[in-house]
Amino acid sequence: MFARAIRVKSNTAIKGSDRRKLKADLSAAFPSLSADDLSELIPNKEELNVVKIYAHKGDAVTLYVLHKNPLFFELEKRLYPTVYVLWRHPDLLPAFRTWPPVLQKMIGGADLMLPGVVVPSSGLPDVKQGDCCAVTVVSNRAPVAVGTASLSRADMHGAGMKGRGVCVLHTYMDHLWAFGDKSGPPLLPDAESEGQGLNGEECEDDEEEEEKVKSRVEEEQITGEHFTDEACSGVEELSLAKEEEEEEEEEKGEKDIEEEEGSKEDQKMPQEIMDALLLQCFLHALKSKVKKTELPLLTSTFLRIHMFSCCPSGKQLDIKKSSYKKLSKFLQAMQQKHNLVRVKELTKGVESIVEVDWKNRELRSFHVPEELEEEAATMQDGGEGETPYHPPEITTLYSVPARLEPLFLDANKRKGMILQPAEVRHIVTEYVKNNELVDENNKNFVTINPTLCDCLLEKSEYQEVDSLKWDDLFSRTLGRMQECYEVVYPGQAPIRKKGHIEPIDIAVASRGSNKKVTLIKNLEVYGLDPAVVATALQRRVQASSVLQPIPGSKDKVLVQIQGNQIHQAGNLLLDHYQIPRKYIQGIDKAPKGGKKK
Repeated sequence: MFARAIRVKSNTAIKGSDRRKLKADLSAAFPSLSADDLSELIPNKEELNVVKIYAHKGDAVTLYVLHKNPLFFELEKRLYPTVYVLWRHPDLLPAFRTWPPVLQKMIGGADLMLPGVVVPSSGLPDVKQGDCCAVTVVSNRAPVAVGTASLSRADMHGAGMKGRGVCVLHTYMDHLWAFGDKSGPPLLPDAESEGQGLNGEECEDDEEEEEKVKSRVEEEQITGEHFTDEACSGVEELSLAKEEEEEEEEEKGEKDIEEEEGSKEDQKMPQEIMDALLLQCFLHALKSKVKKTELPLLTSTFLRIHMFSCCPSGKQLDIKKSSYKKLSKFLQAMQQKHNLVRVKELTKGVESIVEVDWKNRELRSFHVPEELEEEAATMQDGGEGETPYHPPEITTLYSVPARLEPLFLDANKRKGMILQPAEVRHIVTEYVKNNELVDENNKNFVTINPTLCDCLLEKSEYQEVDSLKWDDLFSRTLGRMQECYEVVYPGQAPIRKKGHIEPIDIAVASRGSNKKVTLIKNLEVYGLDPAVVATALQRRVQASSVLQPIPGSKDKVLVQIQGNQIHQAGNLLLDHYQIPRKYIQGIDKAPKGGKKK
């Protein structure tokens, strides 16, 4: 289910009442969890997030995330544990065992077929059709997959151990697992796994048994049995075309080779991997992001704005994990060994890039990876494939109030009718001309008649004001009308509402230990998805963000991001989303750059 990329819709902190309800639901769904276990999994005083996502097939899934690890996911009002929970509670679900090569197929989206199940001496787990169950591999009791039983235990035996056994929903190494800290399964030895063969048959060793599995796969394919090739049991799935099968086999072969020999990435020291990523982002930023007019450029700004934005999706740039440890040492190496840049301390303690050698052979020969070019073309500052954003057209309108209705009667405009400002000016002008109220001595003034007096003048002005300038006449008319606004989103019918349109509000608040956070609200009014904006800001400033519901509002969400990010949020809204500055509140409170004392 999570074999392909998932899309995050929202990320909010759980409420206290919802936390208690979740504990009760987990206790009902998994009776073996004790009160202490539940308190450990769902602690009362630690932040637990509710993340709503869409799987690649469009299924709406709710995740419950603690310390960045998804603990449970809810699908169609049913709770399932993730592998992160099962590694702490391996006996939480009844488990089926299979061979390690099968895991690669399940990661690719396949179900577990019964010919690939290794039956222990105690027999198959006692399950009913639809029961939640886990999958383990031979020699390790730590679950690597979660799903539902396709058949009951009796029906599995009745089918001769052929057909689908477990409908797999989530596996180790899939995109739901990658949503967490990407840790591996613990080693939990399973004594019963030794010497067991396919469907309970004994074998001399694991390698011989795996050969039997492969030969059985070939026999099943020849005889036309319809089992999934993606499953480690090795049978063909009807829906797979022949070309897709060959591609999957090639991918499987590559993965197996990498597992047996050890991937090159794993053989490298973590520092070497980070050093290579650091150099790639550095060259990419110089070649595609930095302009000559930006120099001199603060090194911290260069890292935060340019280098972080060049980091491939799925990877995280962390200088502390490199051999350089500090940005200053890395830039010093780029200056001394590669002659790419010249760094100078323009202000005491603050370094800036003052010169870039654009003709440097290493820089000129660098090519941006294709996947990053495609990502830059399709991703709109973190939108990850979202439809390109087009700002709405916002128009200020005016509604005719009861007091001004006599002024608009000649134009057949009644109380409550909504007009454009130009229409108001035209109607007022026609009224003045039709009633011959233009001052004969000075055409810049309009004579006040009883109707205009009642509509536009205050009581204290009745005896004093005999005429008004045209501009004053129009401003008084608009000032006494009910202000409205019209928002037109691309491809949608216009939306009209009374009152002033709420501006996007950007503010800074303090949280525990006087840590600053930036709060952004009212994005929905302008057709912006708060989750997409939060992701875009995350990419720009490399800081975590959460979405929180606004009390008293049904459909609005507050974006909270770490640090004072007013400047970055303002630039994103103005430059990328093209929101007019008059509809953004709080940009003027951005911290101004200055010399450090």
